[in-house]
Amino acid sequence: MSSYDFSIFWKESIKQLKEDKLISNQEFDMWFTNINYVSSSENSITVSVPSNFYKDQVVQRYLDVLESRLLQLSGRQLKLHFFIIQKNDKKIPSKNEVIIESHELNEIKPQIRQIKPKSHPQLRYDYTFENFVVGNNNIFAANAAKGISDNPGSSYNPCLIYGGVGMGKTHLMQSIGNEIFKSGADTKIVFISAETFVSEFIQSLKNKTQQAFKNRYRNNVDVLLIDDIHEFHSKEGTQDELFHTFNALYDANKQMVFTCDRPPSELVNFANRLKSRFEMGLNVDLQPPNYETRLAILKNMNDESKINIPDEVMEMICKNITTNIRDLKAALTKLIAYADLVGKNITTEIAQNQLKQAFNAPIQANITIDRVQRIVSEYFNITPNDLKGKKRTKVITFPRQISMYIIREVTDFSTTEIGLEFGGRDHTTVMHSCQRIEDRMKTDSTIEPLVMNLIRSVKEHGNK
Repeated sequence: MSSYDFSIFWKESIKQLKEDKLISNQEFDMWFTNINYVSSSENSITVSVPSNFYKDQVVQRYLDVLESRLLQLSGRQLKLHFFIIQKNDKKIPSKNEVIIESHELNEIKPQIRQIKPKSHPQLRYDYTFENFVVGNNNIFAANAAKGISDNPGSSYNPCLIYGGVGMGKTHLMQSIGNEIFKSGADTKIVFISAETFVSEFIQSLKNKTQQAFKNRYRNNVDVLLIDDIHEFHSKEGTQDELFHTFNALYDANKQMVFTCDRPPSELVNFANRLKSRFEMGLNVDLQPPNYETRLAILKNMNDESKINIPDEVMEMICKNITTNIRDLKAALTKLIAYADLVGKNITTEIAQNQLKQAFNAPIQANITIDRVQRIVSEYFNITPNDLKGKKRTKVITFPRQISMYIIREVTDFSTTEIGLEFGGRDHTTVMHSCQRIEDRMKTDSTIEPLVMNLIRSVKEHGNK
């Protein structure tokens, strides 16, 4: 029997994960109430989960943060191993074994963990071009990314991929790294989040190891992938370091790819010389996916699952969740988990009940009509007074209709109240404007991404 007992570290890491609000209470209850501590060895902790699907989801979503938290608490690198066990089964796995479910006789049989194809240690193995669903909202960005992976350092360098939360920026950037790594070339690929880059830079200053930091990112990299560069805002020292790193890599024809939540021109508290570096290459944006792309994403995800979700359920999800890819996947994952854990086939009634919070997202009370008018007018380069005025030119009417539509979608103002804020227009005018936008979204594939992007901007400003 093992003399190691790291259960206290496991319990504390789970406790901190919940208290730090890194994930929502609903998400915590879904994934962590069914995980139980089993045993420890010198360098690992084994926990039990109810299925392979459950294990895969926890590994993809939380493995890094859990192992990092265990390292902080215990002072040693503890690897998590997963023991798949059904209800009422108390079998403990032998060392280095992972228990998987057998589909015959409902038994549990031990197997040695299968070795996956070699993958880059910093990249998610499932973030590939094959798993990236291409639609009208992202085809240009996807083709550019493939071009980079074919000829790193020679075309589209640097490349900045920007878009809202959950649009697939990180997936697309890591696909570039995975494709280059898969080619077998002796290429040094480094993927790092902006937050980690900042942390490492500060640590190098503290430990007086700046030269080692510089060597790592300037002299020992062929492909540098930095995620979420907007996190560098107001960090002048780190921006200065990144500027010199950028120049060194660019002069050496090394490929750089960045992701950001906005185009470089909209970055706040950024050095102009660094923004100009981001703009000198290729900037591509990821727009919210249209209905067809959303449905393709869900079907692609469902094909990878052993749980069958009916088409009518996936169609219902796509009609009710239009925000981003992350929210779509979260909804489908919840249904797959429900079917896997409860043992029921998913119906439209079950889906409606399980996803009612996602389908009926609360209206944000802090969003005002004035805010919507201001954001829409800025986007179309007109003034809020233009939206409220009497002009009926196309350049004014279209933004005015979009403004009214967005207000109806994200607030609880009545059509009468909305009309009053648009120069005293009648409520029937507001209704006609909203219907006009709905109709155009069905016939013009460019309208829905535009509206969704503006809604995202309105909500983000509303949370500030």
